Amino acid sequence: MQRLPGHTRTPYGRERVVLRRLPVWLLGGTLVPALSAGMARLWPWDLPTAELAARIGLIDILAIAVVILWWTGLFTVGIGAFIVMVMKGPAYVADAYPLVDADRPADGPVRESRPPTASGSTP
Repeated sequence: MQRLPGHTRTPYGRERVVLRRLPVWLLGGTLVPALSAGMARLWPWDLPTAELAARIGLIDILAIAVVILWWTGLFTVGIGAFIVMVMKGPAYVADAYPLVDADRPADGPVRESRPPTASGSTP
């Protein structure tokens, strides 16, 4: 792989900003649902024990779902920003690969492929 001569690199843009901010977004988006689940345990509920356990369990499930959704979204945005960053980098040229029949068709007759007829023989 050799660099393409005469290729100019495109200056970076939003993709670098997004990639730099991803850890902060990851931490912030994870802490908010985690703190809400933690606060549910400290909140002075006026409920029977069984109903309180069910409600806290529901809050935990919702917090986990929000965290997984957030991580999936950030992962998708991160992949997109990384692809843009790589595409803005230097261009490379691979070694030439000569094709056997690039300018002329292959030698020999061309056969057509027909499915057999109902009698089992080809016309």
